[in-house]
Amino acid sequence: MLVFLLISGFASALVSDVEAASAPAKMRSGTVYVIPLDQKIESGLEKFLERGFKEAKDQGAALIVLEVNTPGGRVDSAENIGQMIAGSSVPTVAFIQGNAASAGSYIALHADKIAMRPDSAIGAAALVDSSGQAVNSPKEIAYWKSKMSAAADLQHRNPRIAEGMVDPSLTVDMPEINRTKEKGQIISLSSSEALKVGYADTLADSTDEVIHWMGYSGEDTIRVERTLAENVAMFLTNPIVMTILLFLGIAGVVIELLVPGFGVPGILGVTAFGLYFFGNYIAGFAGIETGALFVIGLVLMAIELFVPSFGILGILGSLCLVGGVVRAAYDTQHALRSLGIAFLAALVVIVIVVWIFKERGIWNRFVLRDELTTEKGYSSIKERKELLGLEGTSLTPLRPAGTAAIGTERIDVVTEGGFIKADTPVKVIKVEGTRVVVAEV
Repeated sequence: MLVFLLISGFASALVSDVEAASAPAKMRSGTVYVIPLDQKIESGLEKFLERGFKEAKDQGAALIVLEVNTPGGRVDSAENIGQMIAGSSVPTVAFIQGNAASAGSYIALHADKIAMRPDSAIGAAALVDSSGQAVNSPKEIAYWKSKMSAAADLQHRNPRIAEGMVDPSLTVDMPEINRTKEKGQIISLSSSEALKVGYADTLADSTDEVIHWMGYSGEDTIRVERTLAENVAMFLTNPIVMTILLFLGIAGVVIELLVPGFGVPGILGVTAFGLYFFGNYIAGFAGIETGALFVIGLVLMAIELFVPSFGILGILGSLCLVGGVVRAAYDTQHALRSLGIAFLAALVVIVIVVWIFKERGIWNRFVLRDELTTEKGYSSIKERKELLGLEGTSLTPLRPAGTAAIGTERIDVVTEGGFIKADTPVKVIKVEGTRVVVAEV
């Protein structure tokens, strides 16, 4: 009996231990904010993340999960975002769902933890210009390399690997993955490689899995979505859309100024320019001053059409227009390229429209097109057509000019070349302006 009780007690204890071992750990409660970082890094994304981090802090969030999938982008925006993450009072996890390339890897390295999906990658942070060409300036490379190194060191990751993601001239040994980065190469790590070298803390298939890995139940999860205005701004700041808006704006406004009376081109042009500046303003690229600069340019060019200033107002207006457009965009080279394409396309359309509607052009207000002919009733002198055929008497000898009495008037007359004595009857045979021609009767 005693043996039976001992065996039963041991079995019960064993079952309890197994159940306790198999039971899930107790998850912490707390609000988790999920913020997507899934586009090119620029000022618009920076403004969106700033809003999300502020909202998470104000709501007392326990965790922020950044869903990262970006090809990179502007270095200055990446630096601002990195500082925002590092200075956040709310713990942050960067969950790399696709690529954390270039400036994206810099941002991810600022997070408290990095989780990666098995098919994701991090690295390849070499500097490139707006056209995608590698930047070879030693000064710029050294600066960016130091920023990447500092970001890695922030969470005690190997800074040498971060430097190798930027500088192709370095040689970096990575014994954890039995790999050495040679000169001329740039480091890009797969998720498994990143895990082994300490550039990832875990692998996960979903955001929920990341939340659970951080010890939160995820029952109170808030996903920060872009507002309608932010989505519209993202569409309007697409380089192709920006070029189309500039084309419509230039063509519409210029056509309305040169061929007034339609209304539609002017409305279309102003609307296109309004959308251009609205999109860049919402995205955080443009301020009110850029729109004001552009409006001043339009006004100066309009004044030039009516108050000639030897081109001074026109040149100042053009500079204001170009300055407003370029300053409103996030990238100067992109803006100039879009403006150039839009201007050439608009010029073709403007020439065609002006030629078709040349009779309605504004220049017609300044050009005298009516012929001031006698047939149309215009004359600078009074013609005496009523004298034609009348007879009179020469008062003076006509050699060939002289004076004759015709009716009750003394008229200066001429002959057709002959001589006529005084007191000779004469007849008016021709009147040409003030020239009255007579002949002897």
